[in-house]
Amino acid sequence: MAPLAPLLLHALRAPADTVALADADWDLLLRQAGAANLLATLGYILAEHGVLDRIPVPARDQLAWAQVLARRHRQAVRWEIRLIRLALRELGLPTILLKGAAYCAAGLPPAQGRLFSDIDILVPETHLAEAEAALMLAGWAGTHHDAYDQRYYREWMHELPPMQHTRRESMIDVHHAILPRTAAARPDSALLQAAAVAVPGEPALRVLAPVDMVLHSAVHLFTDGEFNNGLRDLVDLQRLLAHYGQDARFWARLVPRAHELELARPLFYALRYTALLLGTEVPPAVSADIAAAAPSPLLLRLMDELFRRALLPVHDSCGDRFSATARGLLYLRGNWLRMPPLLLARHLLHKAFLSPRKARQEAA
Repeated sequence: MAPLAPLLLHALRAPADTVALADADWDLLLRQAGAANLLATLGYILAEHGVLDRIPVPARDQLAWAQVLARRHRQAVRWEIRLIRLALRELGLPTILLKGAAYCAAGLPPAQGRLFSDIDILVPETHLAEAEAALMLAGWAGTHHDAYDQRYYREWMHELPPMQHTRRESMIDVHHAILPRTAAARPDSALLQAAAVAVPGEPALRVLAPVDMVLHSAVHLFTDGEFNNGLRDLVDLQRLLAHYGQDARFWARLVPRAHELELARPLFYALRYTALLLGTEVPPAVSADIAAAAPSPLLLRLMDELFRRALLPVHDSCGDRFSATARGLLYLRGNWLRMPPLLLARHLLHKAFLSPRKARQEAA
């Protein structure tokens, strides 16, 4: 039995109910939102529902300060995107933004209040070396200089080693795909790139098409294995679905596209848990179409126990004695989905024993 839903989930599902919260409840709600990296987002959601001005002043002030920080973050991200686009302009390719940077550039609802640590872009694999060289000339330098880490990224993963600007310290992840080369599912990056849409007013900038953006958000959350920002990423999905779902054509395209890109299972989980935890309304026909991608009843019961723990804020009030175990098992599952068994065993052995030993030897 998963732990009881935390106060934050109730506030996200029914924002109007927050006006009746006592001061002690607000203290707990704000701490849960902070742990989930959703403090500013909560403020925007309350404003959208017309209740922000009706909550206690201390809570409103804290949310307002979080929103100031989020707005400053968006300004910095937009500036950084401009510099990335200038660095890559000689390649003759549009700059395709992913995840948080895409939400920010396109002005999508998940951008409101969202804080993130790096900017993700997608380039054709045939132009990967050119993109890396152009970014290095513009001041970004590679990280993860260990020989094993370099091989891990360049041979097996779907991205270059993260790059950091030498002066501004901004981080950029250069992707050529949305899943590793070693993963069982291999979405065709050419299909994603061909369907990408221009950012209004920025013809050199593109983001994934609406259905592809939702599918990328789903595959990132439900195959990656890291859940420190699990609820934030689930809220991203919920807000994307609410935004794009106003168009019936979006729902009609979603499941067929998931099958085309080999991402039906992550979409099943995305629709299931946005509905269970956040109250997302999924058209019955879509739910029926994606039902074929569900795991077996026994496995689904297990995944419910794991995800309904891991997707809650990492806060003492939001878990039970099995929450850490659930996150640990999903971390192992994420690695299992990314690598075949023998390669995974080798990788975990190296990261658990060989890399730390080498680091200690270098420090000595």
